[in-house]
Amino acid sequence: MAKQNSTTEEIDKRSTDLDKFKEAVLSPYLCGQGNTCVKADELAARSLIPPKTGKARDFSFVSSEIPQYISENCVACMECVALCPDAALRPRVVNQKEYDQVLNSAREDLKGHITSHFGKTKKFWEMYEKKNQEPGYFSIWVDPSKCKGCAECIDVCGDHNALRMVDKSKEQMATDRAAIQHIIEQIPTTSDKFINEKLVTDMFLREDFWVYEGGSGACRGCGEITALNMAMLATAVRSGRNMAMIAATGCNSVYSATYPYNIFDVPWTNSLFENSPAVAMGVRMRLDQQGKQDTKLWVIGGDGAMFDIGFQSLSRILASGQDINVLVLDTQTYSNTGGQASTATFVAQNAKMSRHGKVVAGKQERRKELGLLAMMHPDVYVAQVSPAYHTHFLKVAMEAVDYPGPSVIIAYSPCPVEHGIADNESYSQARAAVLSRSFPLFVHDPRKGPTMKERLSLLGNPSLKEDWHSDPKTNETLDFVWFARREGRFSKHFNKAGEPTETLLHSQQDRLSNWRTLKELAGKL
Repeated sequence: MAKQNSTTEEIDKRSTDLDKFKEAVLSPYLCGQGNTCVKADELAARSLIPPKTGKARDFSFVSSEIPQYISENCVACMECVALCPDAALRPRVVNQKEYDQVLNSAREDLKGHITSHFGKTKKFWEMYEKKNQEPGYFSIWVDPSKCKGCAECIDVCGDHNALRMVDKSKEQMATDRAAIQHIIEQIPTTSDKFINEKLVTDMFLREDFWVYEGGSGACRGCGEITALNMAMLATAVRSGRNMAMIAATGCNSVYSATYPYNIFDVPWTNSLFENSPAVAMGVRMRLDQQGKQDTKLWVIGGDGAMFDIGFQSLSRILASGQDINVLVLDTQTYSNTGGQASTATFVAQNAKMSRHGKVVAGKQERRKELGLLAMMHPDVYVAQVSPAYHTHFLKVAMEAVDYPGPSVIIAYSPCPVEHGIADNESYSQARAAVLSRSFPLFVHDPRKGPTMKERLSLLGNPSLKEDWHSDPKTNETLDFVWFARREGRFSKHFNKAGEPTETLLHSQQDRLSNWRTLKELAGKL
């Protein structure tokens, strides 16, 4: 008797059976026997991977150091949690009863370690006591299996000194693993009474909003995955898990879902490099036919996919009026294929296919301003954001999700490898890009009024009235040359005396021209 074909419902059920997948596929892979012990997988034949299999990945071997949390110095700002590319920092707030429960149920050898992680911060202890409300102990837990040791969190924490890098040891790693597992089992979530909905960073206390919980194959200090994580978290705040993602081929498709690891727990698919917006239009139409108009749909791609090869397809979405959100992870280069120049690449940047040499000093073409082009499409929400300005980013992402039509968010995404920066510098350079007018923040919201002046906001940028921002402590001008001096991709444009080349000065003028154009459109010139 011929075997009947599986129904869609049966396939869906099997594709989410994580226990079976772990036994049949993940375990052999994790033991290094994936090529010999895994039978033909029916899910792989259908291009299906169960949700969040990436959580099983262990990156503890990647670095010789790991962040150590110092609770007495922490102010509970949670900026480190927001900026962590590995989702390796887990915040918790507990009341006295929960604190006692955690300690009383812990192994004796863990109690000292656990106690040292809980602190009385002004935000969760003193302020609550002043209001005669039950206060909470705040803590951050570093997951040693997810942390790749980029040390970006140390830079983000800055003068608070609540995090420091320490050498790994077998004993310390075993203690960290046991402690975080104990915390997750005893206190799976933070009580809503400690979460202020008006503070966007507090949403990181709601782990049911964490669409991504680590396990990505992204490079250490990757700015892309940080931006992607923020956008998906903001979407979960607005719509829960009622979302889907269409990924253009590129870095994001590789680190998100390379078999057998899937880092998300929402529907995700990947087609080609150039047609993710077109695929999204088809998915949107089908969702609407099924009465799922409230399902949020994201298209994810880099500057190669959205500025270049998929630009026509992107323009089609923007003109369609369909309720589709687009996140452009702008690294100013084709990061996934080795750092070739794109139309998002800055003038003077040393990139493959625009190499700095005796005849040509890096890229000569001006950068395409995708944000300006997107604004010229009718009734499109457009924003340019930087993960370093996480409050602005998260608010913008929530506005984009709420907008009843096409939206485009262009996110500055530091790529340590191609930008020539250290693994821990993604945050500082994402901030420097805004300070130097290299990548200004803006929001274009058609709901604000009929004129461009009403629709376009430059709030979030420093020194709005000035061409360049100056450091208030040193009076140093933070222009594009200042920005370029900090990155290896522009290193050939400085002589031994540190003087910039004419090409780099031309690039600086291009950035100033772009800033003035934005100011003119916003009525600020």
